[in-house]
Amino acid sequence: MHARCSLVVNGRTVRVSTGDTPLEAALAEGMIAPSPEPPGALQGGVPAGRRAPPRRGRAEAARTGPIPHRGEPIAGHAEAPRPAPVTRKGTVTEIRRLSPGIVEVVATLTRRPVFEPGHQLAVTFEGLPPLTLAPTLRVDGAAELNEAVFHLPRDPEGGPLDALALDLPVRLRGPVGRGQYRPGGGRLVLASSGAGFAPIWAIARAARYVEPAREMALAVGARDALDLYMRESLDWLRRTGVGRIVLCADRGRLRPPDVRSGPLGAHLPQLRATDVVHVAGDAATCGAVQVLAASVGARCYPIVVA
Repeated sequence: MHARCSLVVNGRTVRVSTGDTPLEAALAEGMIAPSPEPPGALQGGVPAGRRAPPRRGRAEAARTGPIPHRGEPIAGHAEAPRPAPVTRKGTVTEIRRLSPGIVEVVATLTRRPVFEPGHQLAVTFEGLPPLTLAPTLRVDGAAELNEAVFHLPRDPEGGPLDALALDLPVRLRGPVGRGQYRPGGGRLVLASSGAGFAPIWAIARAARYVEPAREMALAVGARDALDLYMRESLDWLRRTGVGRIVLCADRGRLRPPDVRSGPLGAHLPQLRATDVVHVAGDAATCGAVQVLAASVGARCYPIVVA
């Protein structure tokens, strides 16, 4: 005879043989009814003596709530942990003027950089003050794994950036900020002014590859129509199915017919509470779009470009 012991099941003490499972003890005492499944199987068709595989957690439905100011996470929305900052060194290998007020600078690095589309980096070009810049792609979408591409605002009348030269040492540290691309959620609304198109272009291109079916709308602005340098990028987005792309400029006598007049905020689509908004540009533009997003409860992630 097997030794017996006491076992408490649902607050009730029962005597069972050692080696019996709690399920067997409960069945023997009539505390639960046996499964109607055929002998040798547990409920759900899993053979006796084998543990049912754990259920995978269901993905939570996207939640909406108040706008996170200055890129802060929202209560109820899980944020991926920010990667630890890393340092990369390299040299300037390409400099190209994209428009009177924008210059493209490419740095070739000794090691591959670590960042997500929309992240920013602390960038130091030798001999120049430190800058906070968002890596991007060339306007045609090209970039090597060991490259960091930047679109920098410059003064057409001349300024410190005119000192940039090929082979100039550069140091990057980051990522910083919380404006990075987040897959999933509602419609992706992207807005940029001036050189703020750099992170928006990186986010938009990544989203077209990762989530080609996700609805996307873009509003791209500049102070002067001559600084709307990104038409090749926008043509690529149209070819991938992005139907709503609006260009606007504050001024410009030679404004093309497809460029609307007025500030960026006036040309955003009607925002919804389920939208995810990324805006990049000067502080005034980011603030204006944040206010619009907050008015409907949409999530907004600003990327301030000085």
